[in-house]
Amino acid sequence: MMEAEDWASSSGEMSDTELNLQDTNDEDCHLTSGSISKLQFRKDISKARWNDEMGMAEVVKKKGQLWTTTGIVRSSKTYCSIEETLFLAEVGALLLLDDNDISLSLRDIYVKVAEGKGGCSWEDFEVYRHLKSLGYIVGRHGIPWTMKSVKSSSSSVSLQGTPEGSKIIERESEDKSSIGELFNNMQINELRPVFDVYLPNSKFRKSSPGDPSFVLCPSSGYPPSKAVIEVMERRCSGIPLKFSHVDHGRVSFFSFNKVDLPVLP
Repeated sequence: MMEAEDWASSSGEMSDTELNLQDTNDEDCHLTSGSISKLQFRKDISKARWNDEMGMAEVVKKKGQLWTTTGIVRSSKTYCSIEETLFLAEVGALLLLDDNDISLSLRDIYVKVAEGKGGCSWEDFEVYRHLKSLGYIVGRHGIPWTMKSVKSSSSSVSLQGTPEGSKIIERESEDKSSIGELFNNMQINELRPVFDVYLPNSKFRKSSPGDPSFVLCPSSGYPPSKAVIEVMERRCSGIPLKFSHVDHGRVSFFSFNKVDLPVLP
């Protein structure tokens, strides 16, 4: 039998918790934990160019320390998922450009999320925004931050000529289209792990992130069955699994513990 465990309150019930994006120019950009962010304009912000085929944005100008916990790195380039792009745009930390270097508005980015660009639903974004506003480090489940992190998690024995080594070499040489496929192939309406979530950590490094504190899976509005939970737990390889639910902008989280029922005499 599974027993539900209440993990967190919704964003609508939080008070004045704020996110500090740690700008290197000491120009703080804060996000209140309410449903809508407070946009603050800054002199120098990061820039990224949207790639519709990839469903991601390629960062062309970095500003601030926020990039230590945002974006994946491939071939020395940083790419942002749609949820990362919108979150940073909302807090005024990122200017998104199209192929003609024309800036896109927040409305334009909202439309992309509404259309399911990059394998992210609006509910997924609300969950991402909520966790980021609390200071958590959030990445797409199963997507390495860098290929160095894949190497560091592999065996110390030489991988050259082995199947494992071939996989790493192939992943190191992946092009833009293959990076986009990793995100776009994630089915929005499928019950699956979505985010790897790490506790706030000023020493976090993409090259050696370690195991996440928990893996987050969105629920469909109904508690998943025991069989589904067990399948998800196996997919997460022992990492704690939590579920999220969004109801009219209200974000809540829950998890399940196994309990033994007392034997009646």
